[in-house]
Amino acid sequence: MLVTGASGTLGSAVVPRLQKQGYAVRPMTRSARAGWVTADLRTGDGLAEAVRGVDVIVHLASAPGRPQKTDVEGTRRLMAAARNAGVGHVLYVSIVGIDRVPYPYYRAKLDTEKVVEGSGVPHTIVRATQFHQFAEMLLSALSKPGPVIIDPSWQVQPLDVEDLAEEIAELIGRPAAGKAIEYGGPQVLTFDDLARSWLAARGRKRPIWRLGIPGKVSRALRAGALTTSATPTGSRTWRDYLAEKY
Repeated sequence: MLVTGASGTLGSAVVPRLQKQGYAVRPMTRSARAGWVTADLRTGDGLAEAVRGVDVIVHLASAPGRPQKTDVEGTRRLMAAARNAGVGHVLYVSIVGIDRVPYPYYRAKLDTEKVVEGSGVPHTIVRATQFHQFAEMLLSALSKPGPVIIDPSWQVQPLDVEDLAEEIAELIGRPAAGKAIEYGGPQVLTFDDLARSWLAARGRKRPIWRLGIPGKVSRALRAGALTTSATPTGSRTWRDYLAEKY
């Protein structure tokens, strides 16, 4: 089993989870690393060798800063190599709401889904909600001026990476779904909820400035475009994450 993006936030949870369940995992990296296969989605170098003899590919690699080259074109190269090698199932991890939020990276992820769907390779697309780590990273960025500046009505559904890793391990044991499946965290929270609990967990008393942030992306977030009603969901909450970290 090949895992792209194996060194990332999700990959670091997926690889040991799959190994624990007895899968022979082949982690993929662009830089030489002992015990890993070296291949580059951006150029195609090493992909044919990486997929040779593989039954399943868990495709996690992504580059938000250059999604056209890595996500869209890189996935096209990967799927062509998978088709040539007779790979039986590609599981691609995407993001809930990419069809509802007008954000360039999300448009690229939607284009990448279309590459997977049109590849002729049996596939499952898993659209996940935002990770706890991403929510905290965004809060940190919004608090750089001093106060935490948020749109209090933005809605998110924080998901634990270990919960998603477990779901991925379940899905690769089933036949390819041939469609997108959504998977989210256990709770939908506003950014007001996130900010207050984050500051409390860290023992910080920074002020929260609540603003109605304009724009199409902001409106989509207020409308819950990054959330899903799909079940099952993950089990570890945002407060669980904060309690363990702080």
